[in-house]
Amino acid sequence: MPIPFPDDEPSRLTGFSTSTLDRLGDKRGDAALLSVLAERTDAGFVLLDRDRPVLAGLGAVRTAVHGRGAAAALSARLDQAVFLGLDGEQPLFAAALPPSDALPDGFEACDLRGLAMDGVLDARALSVLAEAKSLVDWHGRHGFCANCGTATRPSTGGWRRDCPACGAQHFPRTDPVVIMLAVDGDRCVMGRQARFPPGMYSCLAGFVEPGETIEDAVRREIGEEAGVPVGRVRYLASQPWPFPSSLMIGCLAEALGQTISMDSDELEDCRWFHRDEAAAMLERTHPEGLTAPMPFAIAHRILRAWVEAG
Repeated sequence: MPIPFPDDEPSRLTGFSTSTLDRLGDKRGDAALLSVLAERTDAGFVLLDRDRPVLAGLGAVRTAVHGRGAAAALSARLDQAVFLGLDGEQPLFAAALPPSDALPDGFEACDLRGLAMDGVLDARALSVLAEAKSLVDWHGRHGFCANCGTATRPSTGGWRRDCPACGAQHFPRTDPVVIMLAVDGDRCVMGRQARFPPGMYSCLAGFVEPGETIEDAVRREIGEEAGVPVGRVRYLASQPWPFPSSLMIGCLAEALGQTISMDSDELEDCRWFHRDEAAAMLERTHPEGLTAPMPFAIAHRILRAWVEAG
C-alpha cells in the first residue's frame, strides 16, 4: 500500500522557511572553492550588527545583501565570513560587524522580527537572514572549546569550529521547541505572557528536554503551563526560529480535561476559547480586541489550521 504523502507542505507557509539556497553541504570542506566564491565580484554578504541584520537603501527599496566593497567599508569581519550557499549563481556569505553605536548614512540595523512583520523584505530574503543570524550568533557564543577551554577556529565555511588543542569538532546546534494547541471539540487552550502585545493570546510552547519524544514534550509542557492532561498528539508543521536558533515543531493536542491550573511564573493568563472566538482573533475582529499572532508565526498557522478544519 503506498504511503499517502501530502501534496502540500504547511511548513512553507511559516516565516523564515522558504529558503531556496543551495547550501553545497558536500563542498564546504573545499577551502579553495569557498575562497574562490568569496572573491567573486558578484559575491553577496549578509551583515549583522550584534544580532540585527543590516539593510541598505530607503523606504520600500531595501536590501540585506551587500557587495564586498560595502561590507569592507563597514569593517565586516570577512575573514570569518560564514558560507550560506548559492542563490542561483550568486554566492552568499554572512559576517558580523564590530559593535558600533551608529552606522553610516544609508545603512540601518533592523530587528528581524520587525522585518518579518512589516513586509519590507520578501519571504526568501527573510529565510536567508534567519540562516545568517543563527550561524553568526552561534560563532559569537562558541569561541572556546567546551571540552578543554581552548580558543576554537572556524572551518568548513563556518559550519564547524575546531579545537587546535584537543581536536574536538563543534557544530552549530538547533534547539527543538514544541508549540501546540490543546483542543477539545470546538474549544482550544491559549495563553499569554506579560511580554506579548496587549490582548494577544497564542499557543503554548516549550523546549524539548533530553530523552523526550515530541509527543511527550507536548504533553509535559501543556501539563506544566496549563494543568490540562493531554492524550493524542498530531504534528502539523515546523518553522525555523532564529532567536537565536530553534526549530518550532507545531502540533495539535487532544485535551482530556477541562480545568485549567495555570503556571503564573510562565503565563499572565490562560483560558479556553471557542472556535468562533479564535477565528475572530485571527481576523482581528474579536469584540474584546483580542488577537492572535501574525501570519509569519507558526502559532498563527496552527490556530488557523484548527479553525478552518472546523
